[in-house]
Amino acid sequence: MPIAIQKTLSLLLMILLGYLLRSKLNKDEHRKGMKVVILDLALPAMIFVALMGVELDSDLLLLPLAILCWNGFMLAASYFTLPFMGIDRHSPQHRTWMMLFPSLAPGLSCFPFLIEYLGDDALAWGALADVGNKVYVLLIAYLLAMTWYYKVQKMGEQSNGDKIKQLLLAMIKEPINMVIIAALILLAFGLNMASLPNFLGESITMLKNIMTPLVLLFIGMSVILKWKQIQSIFSLLLFRAGLSLLISGLVISLVDLPSTAAILVAIVFPLSSASFWPFAHMSAVHQLESHRETNTHTFDLGLGINILAVSLPFSTLLILGIFSAGETFSKPSPVFILGSILLLLPLIPRIFSWIKDQEMDFSFLKSHDFKDSPSQERG
Repeated sequence: MPIAIQKTLSLLLMILLGYLLRSKLNKDEHRKGMKVVILDLALPAMIFVALMGVELDSDLLLLPLAILCWNGFMLAASYFTLPFMGIDRHSPQHRTWMMLFPSLAPGLSCFPFLIEYLGDDALAWGALADVGNKVYVLLIAYLLAMTWYYKVQKMGEQSNGDKIKQLLLAMIKEPINMVIIAALILLAFGLNMASLPNFLGESITMLKNIMTPLVLLFIGMSVILKWKQIQSIFSLLLFRAGLSLLISGLVISLVDLPSTAAILVAIVFPLSSASFWPFAHMSAVHQLESHRETNTHTFDLGLGINILAVSLPFSTLLILGIFSAGETFSKPSPVFILGSILLLLPLIPRIFSWIKDQEMDFSFLKSHDFKDSPSQERG
């Protein structure tokens, strides 16, 4: 059996164990505690070790900008394509999808597999790329949420500079970003993991080693198996993944990336699940609306939490599938093919429905014109 398949099966087994633990860890506090350990301890430790082993290159600083451009493109794409997918424009559902569609949460859905399949360098590239994504989910998504809130509630523009400053400080204080900053400073002085005191290096390494098992158990605990409730969400996630793959295929066709690992990072990183941060901004807006005692809501929080719940296992399985194929997706053609398939799957029913509606309208008009024609009246 190929090594990639064996590794994938072992990871899927951990996800299954997490699913079987749902009955014992069925409270929100349990999952919340595990998520804190992952995002505030294990993941920062893993990223720190990965960054300390990479050679600092000025070209890597383009990664955050590239991902921020991806966020912007996906935001624009969601605005124009979601109505065709059945989401009414300017509705709470449309605004909810626009907040989450361009967001990424690679910490839970991508980073564990980068380290398992591609190694420390790939994880370091992913961590740097995530800095650009953080600008979107922490700052731009918040500005969008507040802009829509003022517009929906007809409040006019209000100054919110203090809140933006707080978000920027929160971004700097977030453990993952603190680790990235610390690692980059140490690298700038020519230091690495061997330069650290032994007790500190060993502690960080131990935290790093618990990352992948915890994430896989967490994914299994978070899986939702109610297809009827998630069908429309799954359809739009297919569309999102297909569009991302087409963008990645274009990038690897036009840019001469240094290695197969770099190509695979460019493919799987944008397939990460939707981020929780935009949902946090939507929750803050909902709280403001509850204080105003208004029945008009800017976002649909129920839809938002379901998108997050479905997005995590969906992205995980898709990324695992790509890695399981070995180097198949290191060339543009398979990426374009898979992207086109995923993009068309949710579009085909919409296209047939649109054609059917057009035929019905045409039949109605033809029948109506025939009945009202002068020859009909003379007869």
